[in-house]
Amino acid sequence: MTGTIWTPDLSAYPGPKYLSLSRALREAIRSGELAEGAQLPTVRDLAWVLGVTPGTVSRAYALATQEGLLAATVGRGTFVAARAPRLGPTQPLLLEREPDQLVGRIDLRAPRLPDVGQSQAFAAALHAIAPRIGEDWIDYPTQRSELPLRAAICDWLSDRALGQVGPDDIALTAGGQNAISLIFLCCLRGDRPVVLTEELAYPGFRHAARLARAEVVGVETDDQGLIPEALEAACRRHGAQVLCLTTEAQNPTTARLTPERRHRIAAIARHFDLQVIEDDCYTLSESEWPALRALAPERVWHVGSLSKTISAALRFGYIVCPTGMGETGRLTAQHAFFALPKPVSDLCLHLFQTGAAHEIRRRVGEDLERRIRIAVNLLGRFDLAWQPGLRFAFLNLPLGWRASTFTRMAEGDGVLIRSADEYALIHGRAPHAIRFALAGHIPEDRFTTGIEKLASLLSRPPYDPPAV
Repeated sequence: MTGTIWTPDLSAYPGPKYLSLSRALREAIRSGELAEGAQLPTVRDLAWVLGVTPGTVSRAYALATQEGLLAATVGRGTFVAARAPRLGPTQPLLLEREPDQLVGRIDLRAPRLPDVGQSQAFAAALHAIAPRIGEDWIDYPTQRSELPLRAAICDWLSDRALGQVGPDDIALTAGGQNAISLIFLCCLRGDRPVVLTEELAYPGFRHAARLARAEVVGVETDDQGLIPEALEAACRRHGAQVLCLTTEAQNPTTARLTPERRHRIAAIARHFDLQVIEDDCYTLSESEWPALRALAPERVWHVGSLSKTISAALRFGYIVCPTGMGETGRLTAQHAFFALPKPVSDLCLHLFQTGAAHEIRRRVGEDLERRIRIAVNLLGRFDLAWQPGLRFAFLNLPLGWRASTFTRMAEGDGVLIRSADEYALIHGRAPHAIRFALAGHIPEDRFTTGIEKLASLLSRPPYDPPAV
C-alpha cells in the first residue's frame, strides 16, 4: 500500500458507508491522527482493506476534498490539505486525462464533435470578414454591437417552441457554463441560497452554484425526468430560489420531460416563485413540445451553446432570458466581460448569416445517426437509454455489475466511460449505470471496437445474480 497506513473503524459511525468514512476522515484529521500533508491510501487499496467498493471510498474522498480537508493532485494522489483555507473551487470539473495517458485508449467519456469541415468553414469566414476588420477589433467590445448576432440566434432557435422571443430577450455568453454562472448572479440572493437540480445532473450546475455560495439539493427523477411531486416537496422544505433542469435531453439519463410534466413544473415554479434554468445545450434535433420558456416565460432562462453542434472551441453560448429580463442578462454579462470577443462574435455571425452553421449542424447530425445505429445494434439487448439527436447514451447495468467495477474493468479493456456516480450529489444516490459518449472525434471503426468491448464485458458479470 502506498502512502499512510490508515484503517478506520467504520462501525463507530452509523449511516451510509461513504458518509461513515468521510466522518472518520474528518475526525482523524482534526485529532492529528492524519497529519497535514500525509498521503492517503489509494481508493482501490483502502476499499480492499475496509471491504467496501472503490466508489464508496471515492465519494468519501470527494466529500472531504470539497470540505477542504483533502487535496487531490493528478498523478500523485490524495493528501491531507494544509491548515490555511484554500481560495476558489475545491474540486475540479470532470477533467480529462493527459494525451500521453490516452495512447491506445478509446475515450467515450466526452461527447466531442466530429470534424465535418469546421476548420475550412472557419477559415473561409475569417477570410471573408478580413476586409471589414477595423477599430472595433481594437477597442472594448460592446453589447450594442451584438444586436445582429442576437437576431441570428432567434433564427437559429426557430425549430424550438420557446414562445415569443426576440433579439431583446437574448444575452450572449462565453459558452453554456458561463451562461449558468451569469444566471446565478442575476437570481441568487442571501448568504446561503438553495438551488435545486435533478438528483443525477450535469456537474456544471453544482460547480457554478458552489461558486455562488449556494447549497445544492437534488430532486428525485424517473425515466420521464423530474418528478413534479418531488419538486413541490423540495420547494416546501428548502425554500429554493432556482431550479436547474434539462427538459429535452437529461444529462446523463437521456430522459425527456413529458409535456404534462412540463406544465406541472411550470405551475409549481410559478407558485413557489422559482427561477428556472432550462439547459438545452445538448439537443441537436428539432422539438415540437413546448419548452418551459414557452410555458413560464416570466421566470425561465433558456440556455444553449454551439459546443455540441458546431465547435466547443468557440466558447459561444446564449441565454433566452425571461420576458423583460434581457437587459438584466446583458448588463450582468457586460459587468463580467463587457461582451463577446469581437473575433468570436464576427466569426459566428458570418457562420449564421451564410448558412454555414446550419450546414455543419446537419453534417454533425448525420455522423451522430451512424453512431447511434452502431450503439443500438450492439447494446440494444441491454437496458440502454438513448435519443435521436443526442450525443451520449445511458446504460443501466445488468444484475451482477456495480458501476464502479464495470467502469474500472472497461478501462482495463482500454475503454473509458463515466459512472453514474459522477453525476450524483455528494449526499445523493446513483444507480448502477454508466454514461458513454457517441464520441465524434474517434474514427467509426475505433468507436465500434469500443462498443463491442462494452457489450462483451456486459455479458460477463463478475458474479452471477441469484436466481429469481
